[in-house]
Amino acid sequence: MKVETFINALGADFYTGVPDSLLKPFCNYLMNTYGIDSKHHIVAANEGNCAAIAAGYNLATGKVPVVYMQNSGEGNIINPAASLLNDKVYAIPVIFVVGWRGEPGVHDEPQHIYQGEVTVKLLEDMDIATFIISKETTEEELSAAMNGFKDILSKGKDVAFVVRKGALSYDKEVVYKNDYDMLREEIIEHIARAAGEDPIISTTGKASRELFEIRTAKGQSHKYDFLTVGSMGHSSSIALGVAVNKPDTRVWCIDGDGAMLMHMGAMAVIGSNKPDNLIHIVINNGAHETVGGLPTVASNTDICKLALACGYPNVFSADSFEKLDAALEAAKAKKELTLIEVKASLGARDDLGRPTTTALENKENFMEYLKEL
Repeated sequence: MKVETFINALGADFYTGVPDSLLKPFCNYLMNTYGIDSKHHIVAANEGNCAAIAAGYNLATGKVPVVYMQNSGEGNIINPAASLLNDKVYAIPVIFVVGWRGEPGVHDEPQHIYQGEVTVKLLEDMDIATFIISKETTEEELSAAMNGFKDILSKGKDVAFVVRKGALSYDKEVVYKNDYDMLREEIIEHIARAAGEDPIISTTGKASRELFEIRTAKGQSHKYDFLTVGSMGHSSSIALGVAVNKPDTRVWCIDGDGAMLMHMGAMAVIGSNKPDNLIHIVINNGAHETVGGLPTVASNTDICKLALACGYPNVFSADSFEKLDAALEAAKAKKELTLIEVKASLGARDDLGRPTTTALENKENFMEYLKEL
């Protein structure tokens, strides 16, 4: 189905969300049509943030907003869906558009398997009526579903379109770029070299895939790394949990700007606890690159000042490999909680692979290595 057909059926003029690779045609349409004009389109920090923004839009206009997300974000909307949007509370109607990663019977990565199994059930448990869109869905079927949804929305209830892989198409391309030169994979290579045999916790998406391939290319063990393949935004908290329980071991966290923003409160907790053995690195390309390239607000956020305000005693910002290497060595020498922001370009190798070990194998190998430290 052409994404234009889907958009027309929705009949909305405000969208907010967190991008998803399955919804890339939808997201690209929004960027081509609205960009990040806040009157019509806001790329939010997390899915709960989207639900609240949508609620504010409805309160101000009386019109129905659209919230888009990957199904992994359903957990983030449960609280606002139940205690804000629900018709037993404020009765705020919202149309959710959900990318169905891990759909049963469709091969996907391990972090999506269980989420895929419960995607529709979670929505139904939240009293959110659903309609599944596939490649075979006709315009007439979509129109009939939307007509049924209008009655539900008029009662202050929420509805959801669950979008299967390949269900939407869009002919126009969107080029996402920034003004920086350093490639993330090369940045991670410098970090891994500086870390040596210290444990590394890396964030979800391409960063972890690149770290895995760097280890493979150099003939190094994967036991040093915990690859956070899911739970976006939580790698720094995992790193904090490791650091406070291994106080004599330097711990590194490779984070992304989108992940950092998703659960930014983690930085306040880290800064308050001040583990002197934790080095938190945020690779900032100002984009949700792994799922398509839509911008984050990190390009307009002073991450170093944010870290200082949260209690990090040391911060560095690097936009060249010379500055990065100097910051890495300075962080090691200081032996205090440190944040390093690294400004990166967008882009990754077309042939970038995925870890060849299972998530469970990764965890067990990492835990065995931590026992040695």
